[in-house]
Amino acid sequence: MEKNLYLYYILLIMNSLGINKSKKDTKVVVAMSGGVDSSVVAALMKENGYDVTGITLKLYDDAKPSKEGRQCCAGQDIVDAKRVSEKLNINHQILFYQKKFKKEVIDTFIDSYTEGETPIPCVQCNQTVKFRDLFRYAKDLKADALVTGHYVSRLQNNGHANMYRAKDQNRDQSYFLFNTTQEQLNYLRFPLGEIDKSETRLIAQKLKLNVANKPDSQDICFVPNGDYSSVIKKFRPESFKPGKIFDISGSQIGDHDGIINYTIGQRKGIKISNDKPLYVIKINAENNSIIVGEKDNLIIKKIKLRELNVLGKNKEFEDLINIKVRSTGKLLKARVKIFGKIAEVEILDNETGISPGQACVFYSKDDYGDKVLGGGWIDQTFNKNLST
Repeated sequence: MEKNLYLYYILLIMNSLGINKSKKDTKVVVAMSGGVDSSVVAALMKENGYDVTGITLKLYDDAKPSKEGRQCCAGQDIVDAKRVSEKLNINHQILFYQKKFKKEVIDTFIDSYTEGETPIPCVQCNQTVKFRDLFRYAKDLKADALVTGHYVSRLQNNGHANMYRAKDQNRDQSYFLFNTTQEQLNYLRFPLGEIDKSETRLIAQKLKLNVANKPDSQDICFVPNGDYSSVIKKFRPESFKPGKIFDISGSQIGDHDGIINYTIGQRKGIKISNDKPLYVIKINAENNSIIVGEKDNLIIKKIKLRELNVLGKNKEFEDLINIKVRSTGKLLKARVKIFGKIAEVEILDNETGISPGQACVFYSKDDYGDKVLGGGWIDQTFNKNLST
């Protein structure tokens, strides 16, 4: 399709936010991270005639900008968001949330690792400073909706919204948004859920946005080059305590230099010779030990969840549903039993390397796609080929 016609088509299908007001009287807040996705969303809202305010969050004090510009919420990203806003001629604000971010995200991240878990700070960020604090701020501005560049789909019926996996499932971010409440979901809008990332970049190029070819952020914003242990060492140097490594029979077969340096499923760095490759299958923070075994020992048959956020109805959990236990993982068949804010999940497909601290997200299939039913944090795992 010719680019001009293509852009016109995209604008048409994104023409309505489902708000019963004229566009010029509809005020929207766009969360602008400085990347191509949120910049395109701001441009689409402006092109469609809405009253747009862009808001960028400064979440941490970056001492050194990333050489490749592939972290979010860094200094250059704020500059990029400001430039896009100026080009679009929209109001732009910066909210300084460093203290909130340190307390809610960085400290929680460190606590989780020191407890032998593998945390997901991006979920915590969405759950706290973005969809809680920014949500409240947008409400204070009397905005009709908070609009983001996340790749998830949203369908609304009689004021009740449901979240679905995005059309571009390689970019789908529903896993990171499982903790979104129903109140927040009713207020949020996700215009990119029905298009591919390549189409987003095409729109950015057509609108001549300076971020059209900007690389996607990959690293955790406060973890330079993926070196999470350096962050923990900076804030909690006492966490690096030597301990023992055991095999599945309970025999000590080695020593480690701190459980912080290990994650479930890890193979490299164990430094123990064996006929078959050994993997980290358990991390015990209480006695500062590591348990290793062969790959089959990594298969998980059951998990327990804490801090559930349930978006689905009770009857949707009566039959088998699908779950995701990692952001890049496949959908797995499972049976879920909910007990208030906790749940037991029986996994019917073989899956390895599931770690406490990660999220388990629930999905059901309907005529529109894979609907998000909520999820919870993995609190405990039970290995298929172990007695405990």
